[in-house]
Amino acid sequence: MNLHAFYNLDHIGDVLLVRLTDSAKVDKYERNDDLYVLYQDNQVIGYNLFHASQYISQLTQGKVKITVDFVNEMNQVLEKYQQSHVESDYDDGFHVGKIIDIQEHPDSDHMHICQVDVGSETLQIVCGAPNVALNQLVVVAKPGAVMPSGLVIKPSQLRGIPSSGMLCSARELALANAPQVRGILVLDEKDYQVGDSFFQ
Repeated sequence: MNLHAFYNLDHIGDVLLVRLTDSAKVDKYERNDDLYVLYQDNQVIGYNLFHASQYISQLTQGKVKITVDFVNEMNQVLEKYQQSHVESDYDDGFHVGKIIDIQEHPDSDHMHICQVDVGSETLQIVCGAPNVALNQLVVVAKPGAVMPSGLVIKPSQLRGIPSSGMLCSARELALANAPQVRGILVLDEKDYQVGDSFFQ
């Protein structure tokens, strides 16, 4: 289950948007007091929770970090309205990876084709960052991950080469005091291991 949650008090109000799939098409909804249940083809694809701060603690602007506490609090709301629980073993898709091979892109003077070990698998990711190099520990946004900007990472082709994921900069990850320059975030091997969840 691809569980995503968003909260924007300034522009939307005290409403938590929870999505269970990448689909944005809603063909009907059902209201239960503060909880709106969203459907597509009679399948539940998400929830809108009004007065969210009364139910969920530690809400942050933008993409909400999925934690055990968040899932437990959300499940208390769903239980109140006799809805199925959301799963607690959520993977947000941001993992520590190691670049184990790097080749020049045949149709670009600045892109590289990277083979990146993320622990459970090796992903081919095309990257145009100027500082990408062999054996770096990096932050990988796997397909299905949602960037802080709201961009959903999907498999793609960059100038004819398949790419499954993205190597992230500190700015793209919306990290505090991120330098406003091009270049991926390189992690220290003393602090991270391949396959680690970066945010969790």
